[in-house]
Amino acid sequence: MNSSSRVFKLFNLILFFSIITSASAQSLKGKVTDNNGVALENVGIFNQTSGQHSHTNLSGSFSLPSTQVNDSVYFSNLGFKTFVLVVEPKHFNENVQIALEESSINLDQVEVISKVDAMSRIVNIDIQNDPVKSSQEILRKVPGLLIGQHAGGGKAEQIFLRGFDIDHGTDVAISVDGMPVNMVSHAHGQGYADLHFVIPETINNINFGKGLYYADQGNFNTAGYVDLSLKKSIDESMVSYEAGQFNTNRFVGLFKVLEEGKSDAYLASEIYLTDGPFDSPQNFNRINVLGRYNYRDIGKEELTLTASHFQSKWDASGQIPQRAVDQNLIGRFGAIDDTEGGQTSRTNVMLNHTKFLGEDQFLKTRAFISKYDFELFSNFTFFLEDPVNGDQIRQYEDRTIMGAETVFEQINITVREDDIFTYSAGVGFRNDNVDDVTLEHTLNRKTVLEQYAFGDVDETNMYGFVDAEYKTGNWTFNPSVRLDYFNFDYENKLSELYDNKSESKAKVSPKLNTLYSVNRNWQLFLKTGLGFHSNDTRVVTANEGRDVLPNAYGVDLGTIIKPTDKLVLNATLWGLLLDQEFVYVGDAGIVEPSGKTRRLGLELGGRYQVLNWLYLYSDVNYTYARSTEETSGEDYIPLAPDFTAVGGLSITDLDNFSGNLNYRYLGDRAANEDNSIVAEGYFVTDLNLNYNIKNWTVGVIVENLFDTEWNETQFATESRLFNETASVEEIHFTPGTPFYLRGKVSVRF
Repeated sequence: MNSSSRVFKLFNLILFFSIITSASAQSLKGKVTDNNGVALENVGIFNQTSGQHSHTNLSGSFSLPSTQVNDSVYFSNLGFKTFVLVVEPKHFNENVQIALEESSINLDQVEVISKVDAMSRIVNIDIQNDPVKSSQEILRKVPGLLIGQHAGGGKAEQIFLRGFDIDHGTDVAISVDGMPVNMVSHAHGQGYADLHFVIPETINNINFGKGLYYADQGNFNTAGYVDLSLKKSIDESMVSYEAGQFNTNRFVGLFKVLEEGKSDAYLASEIYLTDGPFDSPQNFNRINVLGRYNYRDIGKEELTLTASHFQSKWDASGQIPQRAVDQNLIGRFGAIDDTEGGQTSRTNVMLNHTKFLGEDQFLKTRAFISKYDFELFSNFTFFLEDPVNGDQIRQYEDRTIMGAETVFEQINITVREDDIFTYSAGVGFRNDNVDDVTLEHTLNRKTVLEQYAFGDVDETNMYGFVDAEYKTGNWTFNPSVRLDYFNFDYENKLSELYDNKSESKAKVSPKLNTLYSVNRNWQLFLKTGLGFHSNDTRVVTANEGRDVLPNAYGVDLGTIIKPTDKLVLNATLWGLLLDQEFVYVGDAGIVEPSGKTRRLGLELGGRYQVLNWLYLYSDVNYTYARSTEETSGEDYIPLAPDFTAVGGLSITDLDNFSGNLNYRYLGDRAANEDNSIVAEGYFVTDLNLNYNIKNWTVGVIVENLFDTEWNETQFATESRLFNETASVEEIHFTPGTPFYLRGKVSVRF
């Protein structure tokens, strides 16, 4: 036999075995439920032998390609024991039925597989092990995100993320079950995001993404996005009462009102009262009511209807100058003007509907309408502009928001034997009709001395997007593109003649995310994308359409790895460039452009399940943020955080005890462009302990366990006190909460 003949026979032999092997590799199909037969969505499925991976869809169904007899397939979902299926020939002739058994939350249940939002799934362990005490506090669960309150508890918090002082939401898109929270062209500033209408006990989980790499996210999605998911139903009713220092009382009730066939419904309510630690009582009160109905016909459709109302009123001591404390004019919790404060309310009606068009096709629709009002009295400069009456201002608006979105999704399209293609396409709109947007000079909340701005805003955003995902081997490619169209309309009602200006702008935002799964416990990713910086209608119309939506360019390179069943680590290098960064300053009615900016950062995180009942986590973030058009030394971005860290430990189910010890750290940072004024950092620790007795829970909540003296929010502000002849620019701050003890008791029934 000559060599060519041997090569030919060897080739045919290899070809024969290849055909046999290919013929034996098939798609494994089935459905995953809990022990009660309820379909489970987003269950992670991984073939340990071939490396193929998939997820269950809304109906709990899945399709896993390239599966052979004797392959080991893992089914993992948070809150359930991981199930391993050894594939047998019969599994290819029927839809496999997998029932997962519930278990306590554990890091063992996490698999690091190819999903762009993989970190959301991991961080949800933090949330389940450490339930939040306020709706705003859940934002701190996003690694690297910090918040601060500076107006008596009723105003939306200040947000910090990825080297941004986001103010109240300018550069992070926040939503609740898809309903936007950010307010465009708000009386107090662009992107104002007040989450106080969410009752924390109704929160199910959190989905987030850093950067601008997500086609279904548009306006405000610069540093990232956060979407809170509310519980569709509750297992049992619950009543809770909380009381503590500073005349604090909080009552919460969750009541199961319907559980019949395919329908569930519950009501939730919250009343929160406190005077706060300030010398002048805050007289803070907040009332929340929510009703939610869920209809689910598995494999056919699901409908969720939500209605809620929120209202709040408060007094505030405002930001105080450091010199007033140093000169013993006031204490740290004193006030220069204690007539600050405000009131606000929001009423929402929300509908979410999913229609199953086929085994792998879905039509998701959501619609919402919100009625919102806002009134805020502030005094930042005291007697700088008016040495007789002071500089108090009033900001007011009356707003109606409505919007809708429809998304078609097709999954599990087999391109080749081993390749799977999925795509979604959506269209939607949002309209904000804002009447009587007001900025005026007032005295003691009663007398209007001068009107600075008064008008009506009408802003509409229409959009469409296509998002695709192609899986081949261990690679996942996620190209997408989004188109936004904005119409900005502003009527200046201070003008004697009719003065209405309108501008429009379209923006195309392409994105490409690439992921590589080394195995079921190790993911590498490269995310790239183009987005835009949000803008205010009053700015756009005043500038006659110049620099309407400046470009933002982002890139993330990182990894998530699970070296052992008990440990998950993540690391990301990222960069973000903005063609223009500017903010409408509602407090002064002016625009502050800051030119081009560059941010570079490193993020590190770790989660460790020490024991079944002991869980540790920590996230550390460093950012280098600078203006690129300024000279060195004068290019700092005011209040941009450069080093942050959060972490803690959770105890679950230890002889009926549970609890959490958490810390957060924010480093010193520049408060102005040349770093001559520095905002001091802080390190604060909180404690939460609970003891369960049958259906009763008693607990203790301690904020600022070690009674650290810290400044929650800080600004470099020029002001003048009543006894001063000249103004001074220095740090003005809101003092952070001192040691704050509360007790809590709840009963489930």
